[in-house]
Amino acid sequence: MTRIILCGANGKMGRVIQSVVAGRDNCKIVAGVDFNTESTDFPVYKSLAEITEDADVIIDFSNPALLESLLDYSAGKNIPVVIATTGYDENQKKMIEAASEKAPVFFTYNMSIGINLLANLAKKAVSVLGDDFDIEIVEKHHNQKIDAPSGTALMLADAICEEIERPMNYEYDRHSKREKRTKNEIGLHAIRGGTIVGEHDIIFAGRDEIITLSHSARSKEIFAVGAVNAAVFMADNKASGMYTMKEMIE
Repeated sequence: MTRIILCGANGKMGRVIQSVVAGRDNCKIVAGVDFNTESTDFPVYKSLAEITEDADVIIDFSNPALLESLLDYSAGKNIPVVIATTGYDENQKKMIEAASEKAPVFFTYNMSIGINLLANLAKKAVSVLGDDFDIEIVEKHHNQKIDAPSGTALMLADAICEEIERPMNYEYDRHSKREKRTKNEIGLHAIRGGTIVGEHDIIFAGRDEIITLSHSARSKEIFAVGAVNAAVFMADNKASGMYTMKEMIE
C-alpha cells in the first residue's frame, strides 16, 4: 500500500486526486498540506514541517512558491516527490534538477499519457519530414490559467528540438515583427477562454500540405490518474535521480 502526502490537498486538483485515490486499493492519502486545513479522511496541515505521519511518496499540486520547502522536505526525509504543479521559472527548474541529485524526483509538464505519446509522435514526424515543414504549436486552456505558453507546449517544443540538429528559436510574439518567418523558429501560441481543460495542436506546414497532431483533455481527471500512477511507481524508486513519464511507461 503506497502512503501519499498530498500538497494542495484542498485545491481543485487536490480534490480530484482524492477522488481517484478513493477508487483504488493500492494507495491511500495519509496526510495533506494546504492553506485550507479542512480535513476529510486524512489530516491536513498548513506546512510539511507539521506532518507526523509516515509516507512513501509526495504528490504536489500546489503552488510554485512552495517549491523550495517541498524539495527540502523530500531530501530531508528521503521521500520521492511527484511534482505536478506548473508555472515554474528557469531558476526553479534548475532547483528541481539539483534536488534530483539528493532524492528521487518525478517531474513532467503534463501527467497525461496521451500528451507524452503526442511528444513521441512529434519527434517521429520531425525525423520523417525533415526541414521541409514549418512547425507551430497552438495551446488552449481555461481563462483561469496564469502561465502562457503552457508548460506542456514548451515540453512539446523541447521534444521536437531534440530531433533538429540546428538551434531553434521559440517565437511567442510574432505580431510585433514585420518580417518573414525563418526556418529556425517554432511558433508557440496561447489561447485562454472559458473552461477549456487543455488542448494542444502541433502543426507541420509544408508545401501544399499540412499535418496536425492533436491532443484534447476532456477533464482534469486524466492528470490526477497520471499523478497517482506516478506516485505508486515512485514509491518503489528510492534512488535519487530525475524520473519522467518515459521511465514509468517503460
